[in-house]
Amino acid sequence: MQIVGPSLPAAQHCERILRSLPRWFGIEESLLEYVADSERFLTFFAIETEPMAFLTVREHFPQSWEVHCIGVQASHRGQGIGRKLHAHVEVWLGSKGAKALQVKTLAPAHPSPEYAETRQFYTAMGYMPLEVFPTLWGPKLPVLQLVKLLSAPASAA
Repeated sequence: MQIVGPSLPAAQHCERILRSLPRWFGIEESLLEYVADSERFLTFFAIETEPMAFLTVREHFPQSWEVHCIGVQASHRGQGIGRKLHAHVEVWLGSKGAKALQVKTLAPAHPSPEYAETRQFYTAMGYMPLEVFPTLWGPKLPVLQLVKLLSAPASAA
C-alpha cells in the first residue's frame, strides 16, 4: 500500500469509495457534497492498484485543521488502512506547523451503530470529545466535535 497526496483530481475515486459505504454516506446530497469537497480541500489516498481509501482535510487556521471526510472502500475495511492513512496525514500536517486536528461526527445520542463505530475509530486515534452541537446538521442529528493535539515533528539534530 502506498499513501499519496495531497492529490487532485480526487472526485472520481472519492465517489466510488463513498458509494461503497451506504450506511455512512446514504444521503445522496451529502455524498455529492463530500465528493465536490474532495476537489476543494486537500485529499490523500491509500492506493494498491487503485485508491482504496481517502482522507480530506480542511484548514481553518495554519495551526488547526479538520478531518473533513474519510472513507475506506467497504471491501478493505478493518485492515488498518484508515489508521495508516490518518497517521500519515497527521505527520504531514505536523510538518506544516499544525498543532490541532478536529473532526465532527454524529454524537452518541444518535442511535446509529455505524457512527458508534466511527466514534470508536476516532477515540482509538487519540481524539477526545470537545462539544456536542444538538442541531448543527439538523434536527435529530446531534454533532460531536472531537479534537486531537498533534505531536511536534521530530527535529533533525
